[in-house]
Amino acid sequence: MQIYMVGGAVRDALLGRPVNDHDWVVVGATPEQMLAGGYLPVGRDFPVFLHPGTREEYALARTERKSGRGYRGFVVDNSPAVTLEEDLSRRDLTINAIARSPDAPDTLVDPYGGQQDLQARVLRHVTEAFREDPVRILRLARFAARFTDFTVAPETMALMRQMVAEGEVDHLVPERVWQELARGLMEAKPSRMFEVLRDCGALQVLLPEVARLWGVPQRAEHHPEVDTGVHLMMVLDMAARLDAPLTVRFACLAHDLGKGTTPADVLPRHIDHERRSAELLQDVAERLRVPVDCREIADVVAREHGNIHRSGELAAAPLVRLLERCDALRKPGRMPEILLACECDARGRLGMEENAYPQRPRLLGVLAAAQSVVTREIAAKAAAKGLSGPQVGDLIHQARVEAVAQWLSAHPAR
Repeated sequence: MQIYMVGGAVRDALLGRPVNDHDWVVVGATPEQMLAGGYLPVGRDFPVFLHPGTREEYALARTERKSGRGYRGFVVDNSPAVTLEEDLSRRDLTINAIARSPDAPDTLVDPYGGQQDLQARVLRHVTEAFREDPVRILRLARFAARFTDFTVAPETMALMRQMVAEGEVDHLVPERVWQELARGLMEAKPSRMFEVLRDCGALQVLLPEVARLWGVPQRAEHHPEVDTGVHLMMVLDMAARLDAPLTVRFACLAHDLGKGTTPADVLPRHIDHERRSAELLQDVAERLRVPVDCREIADVVAREHGNIHRSGELAAAPLVRLLERCDALRKPGRMPEILLACECDARGRLGMEENAYPQRPRLLGVLAAAQSVVTREIAAKAAAKGLSGPQVGDLIHQARVEAVAQWLSAHPAR
């Protein structure tokens, strides 16, 4: 039995980046030997075990043979005869196909030129086996968003385009698409993931609602960058710059989907695009099985980002109605994320990256004022007068409007 450190841990150590997780490959062992050594089996599709002490993953060396479409169409061989080089050959990128023995940490096993590609800052597939798993297109795009100074090897881009043309991407399961998309959104420069996916044609298959935004013009006085797709990429990168959580980054991705369906005869205006964005968002969320928290934040941002941008012009009553439409009085904890997504939208425009976004602190102050209303007392007084239902709701609403009006008087807009 021989054990090697592989994958991201070796790559990141060579790049001088922090190493958080270690993956290990075991050559010359059987599942029975691993079990006898106290390892805990966790692999569903192929033998993976947790170390009894460190709980790190140890996978038996394996080869894979394509047997069908999509992610699960493989026959796996994990016999003890599989060599380290054979195991490395079925990995996605050369920079991930480098192994290191803990017994000889200064010696690397690098049969596919991973070190050279690390130095040249190139993302390159290891072998033609890359084409057998369409998830690798998403993984490469995600790595492009993480390693922002790396380029995609021309032959690898050509291979990905061929995979798309052959229909491999059509067979990706929604869970894997969302998993890779979510991880890519959280990288240092999310726009690069979408640029790679668009370049190889996969974006049109996976997210046509996003792909069609490029080439759609916007009014230059509001969007100096003009192109809606370019604006979207700027918004996503602003979300990364502001260290936004996934809920905010997905909301940024979906906030302007409706602009892709604006009739050509009204461009560059986008009347009612907020409603259309919310409808398209629901289609995307259902198709990719997006988690509820991401879906809910994105829905509010899609519907209300224009009104939130204009909220500095609103008086107390329309501000309270805006909070009610955002469900902020019932779920106040998510309002900061909604406002952060709107700030990313406002600052994700050419020449506006350093602008302040006063709407965010102002609306948080308005929300706090509305929350200061003690609804139990209003309900009790209303009940004593024989009022109930919508009448009580109207009284609470009016009390919140008055509280917000007082707050606005004490905090005039600058």
